[in-house]
Amino acid sequence: MSGQTGTAPRQVRRRKVPARVAATIVLLGLVVGLLAAFAAGAFPALGPATAAAAPQGSTPSVWVTRVSGIIDPALGDYLTKTMTRASDAGAAALVVEIDTPGGLDSSMREIIQAELSSPIAIIFYVYPQGARAASAGTYILMGSDVAAMAPQTNLGAAHPVALSGSFDDVEQTKVTNDAVAYITGLATTHGRNATWAAQAVTQSVSLTAEDAKAQNVVDVVAPDLTSLLKALDGYTTKPKGIVLHLAGLPINQVSIGWWESFLHAVVNPDLAYILVMLGLIGLVFGFIHPGLHLSAIAGVIALVLAAYALSILSVNWIGVTLIVLALILYVAEVKITSHGLLGVFGTISLVLGGLFLFNSPSGAVRVSWPVLLVVAIVALLFFVVVVRKIALAMRRPHSTGLSSLIGAKGVVRSPLEPLGQVKVNGELWRAKAEEGELLKDEPIEVVDIEGLTLIVKRQIEPVATP
Repeated sequence: MSGQTGTAPRQVRRRKVPARVAATIVLLGLVVGLLAAFAAGAFPALGPATAAAAPQGSTPSVWVTRVSGIIDPALGDYLTKTMTRASDAGAAALVVEIDTPGGLDSSMREIIQAELSSPIAIIFYVYPQGARAASAGTYILMGSDVAAMAPQTNLGAAHPVALSGSFDDVEQTKVTNDAVAYITGLATTHGRNATWAAQAVTQSVSLTAEDAKAQNVVDVVAPDLTSLLKALDGYTTKPKGIVLHLAGLPINQVSIGWWESFLHAVVNPDLAYILVMLGLIGLVFGFIHPGLHLSAIAGVIALVLAAYALSILSVNWIGVTLIVLALILYVAEVKITSHGLLGVFGTISLVLGGLFLFNSPSGAVRVSWPVLLVVAIVALLFFVVVVRKIALAMRRPHSTGLSSLIGAKGVVRSPLEPLGQVKVNGELWRAKAEEGELLKDEPIEVVDIEGLTLIVKRQIEPVATP
């Protein structure tokens, strides 16, 4: 702890300050590390989202980008801008390799409007093998100039889902009818199977890549990008009427920018839930150690990021209520002697909150079981073991040695007017002058303790600075 002149008064509760600081650094590191890991996982090759326009007379290139995860505002913004940049650069076509469980209707429509209005061919390619284009991803494929899939991929299950609660019967009928009209219009305009497209909405049916090609739902099935470009050589898109000659053209790989990648990574059910848990730990840790605010700040940051994700994802308020209940139980564990029982119930409430946190009948948007189990273990250990021991120590004031400070000598480190900081036994303490004001470097003596604040008076006989 610093003893520099002008240091703001801080409230020190225990001698093991380095351990508290280390715990806070670990919490901050967990938040930053998790965000970085999810961002890297969603987009392994981050790079510039811009590219120079092709020189006059040069061979046009095929722009290629890869996206995965939920269709959200960050992803929608990136794809629409990339379509514009590819067109401005004179690209022969833009290939978007996609793997998505679906997402927001507004972001989906933004992407579809951009691909419909683009003067170049926009090719959406469900890739790699094992990927999918479910829900909103199916609509995007139906609106693309070329809909392509890799083997062992699937698309479908495009039934609309409420983003904030459930539809009533009338609303559900209206939304479903609108979705059917939208997707069949896209399919018909692009010469694809409109009947199946309607069933994808009304019956939530899905197709493998091979069945989708056989039923005229997609245009091409190809195992990799090179095979895809060869298969499209001479293909004429509908309704734009662009004749594609892509085989052998140079490839220009582009990727999402770091900020869009960060926002997109946050909108992940697992990460959103983890951020909620880290936020709760930070707030409770700050509550236990009121003199150290970094942990509370880290908790607030985590909860703000979680709130951003929850505002976009399909949230079930039952899950939110259970998570809030978990926080109440954890705080009660600090105040009430329950032998860890309240902490256990808090962990159960936290896990159940994760199970019910998102509205997703298809299961596409949900917290995974491994994450639920890890959160349960970490929360249980922290709140039942760590917090309980700290709470017991707080209830035994003599074990902290505070009473032994009465009569101790020290010096003023920041003026007491009447509150400030003093240094006693080599440590900084929040202090209050018993009478009047005390100036920096004046010798003092501890005469009483109020909570975690030392009551001090001017020492008649000066002592050496500790």
